[in-house]
Amino acid sequence: MTERVGNWAGNITFGAKELHRPRSLDALRDLVAGSAKVRVLGSGHSFNEIADPGPAGVLLSVADLPPVIDVDTTARTVRVSGGVRYAELARTVHGHGLALANMASLPHISVAGSVATGTHGSGVGNGSLASAVRAVELVTADGAQMTLARGDDAFGGAVTSLGALGVVTALTLDLEPDYLVEQYVYEELPLEGLDFEAVAGSAYSVSLFTDWRRPGFRQVWRKRRTDEPLSDFPWARPATEPLHPVPGMPAVNCTEQLGVAGPWHERLPHFRAEFTPSSGAELQSEYLLPRGSALAALHAVDEIRQTVAPVLQTCEVRTIAADEQWLSPAYGRDSVALHFTWIEDTAAVLPVVRRLEAALDPFGARPHWGKVFTVPGAELRERYPRLGDFGALRERLDPAGTFTNAFLADFVDPLS
Repeated sequence: MTERVGNWAGNITFGAKELHRPRSLDALRDLVAGSAKVRVLGSGHSFNEIADPGPAGVLLSVADLPPVIDVDTTARTVRVSGGVRYAELARTVHGHGLALANMASLPHISVAGSVATGTHGSGVGNGSLASAVRAVELVTADGAQMTLARGDDAFGGAVTSLGALGVVTALTLDLEPDYLVEQYVYEELPLEGLDFEAVAGSAYSVSLFTDWRRPGFRQVWRKRRTDEPLSDFPWARPATEPLHPVPGMPAVNCTEQLGVAGPWHERLPHFRAEFTPSSGAELQSEYLLPRGSALAALHAVDEIRQTVAPVLQTCEVRTIAADEQWLSPAYGRDSVALHFTWIEDTAAVLPVVRRLEAALDPFGARPHWGKVFTVPGAELRERYPRLGDFGALRERLDPAGTFTNAFLADFVDPLS
C-alpha cells in the first residue's frame, strides 16, 4: 500500500496491502467477494488495531459510496448509509422535525463505526447508540447482501458486531419528535459523600469530569431537555463562563453552555459540529461496569490517582442504560462508563492502563472495543455471556474468516 493510512490519533498505522474506496455498491460487493481478508475503516476514531486487516488484507472505506439519509416522517425512522457521520445525519433529521434520542460526545464519528464498537452517549435512561438501530444492511464475505432487523434471532449480534460479520452499507434508526436541550456546567463536585445515583439522574444526560489530581470532579455537565423539569443541583457551584472538559483548554469549540436552549444535536455532543478535529494528540481508554458499582469503582480509581494523573488529560464518567446487543459493553446491565483521555505517549500510558484495569477488575469492567486496553482475551470472554452465540453467528456468515483479524481472533475465534 503506497498510501500510509493511520487512525485519527496517529498511534496506529495500518499494515494492509491495499486501501480501497469503492464508489458504488456493486464495486464494493465485487471487492469483498474477491478478497481473502477485509476490514472496514470508519472515521478512524478507534485507538487500537480493530480495523487493521493485516499485511495480506484489504482496508476498505465506505466514505465514497453515495451518501444516503432517507427520513420517513410517518414511521419516524431514518435509513442512513454506512459512511455518513452523526453531524450530517443530525442536521438532516432535525430539518424534518425529528431527533435521535442520543448522541456521542463527538459528532464527527461515522454512524456505522460507532454502533459497531458500542459507542454511546450519556443518561441513565439512554441506551448506547446501537439501541436506536432497527435494521442493519450487510455485504457478506461472498459479496451477497442481507438485512437483519429487530426481532430476527440474530439481530442481537448484528449491530455491535465489531465489523466481524460483513460490511455495513446502511442502517435504519428510530427517531422521535424534535426537542430542545439546555446545557449547564458546574464546578468542584466532591467525591466524599457523593450520591452518584442522584447526580447521574439529575438531567437527561450528565457527565462528570476530573483530572484525578485531587479527589472529586472538576466539572459536571448537565444536559436537560426543555420538555422535562429542571431539578436543583445543590452539590456543586454553577460555572460563570463556558468551560472545556480538559482543564486549561479554550471552550470555543464546545457546544453552548450557561443554560441557553438549542436543538438537541447542538447540545448533546460536547463539541460543535462545525469544529472538525483533524487529529488528536491523545490516547483513550474506557471501561463500562455495573452502575451499582459506580461509587466503589470511583473510590478504587481515587486510590491510584497518583499513578493515573501524570498521564491523564481528563476522565469523563457517564451512565448508559442496558442494551441487548451481545457484544455491547452495556449488554444486559445498566452501566457506568469511566473514560480516560491520556497524553499521546503509548509507552507511558500502557503501564497505567494495566494498573487501572487491575483496580477495576473486581467490578467486571468491559473495555470499549475501540479504545486502548490490555485485558486478555480469556478474561474478556468471561464478561460476555452471549459471546458464544456471536461466534456461532460469525461462523455462519463468514466461515472463512474474511472479516476476522488478529485483534478479533483472540476474542471471537476461540469460541468457533
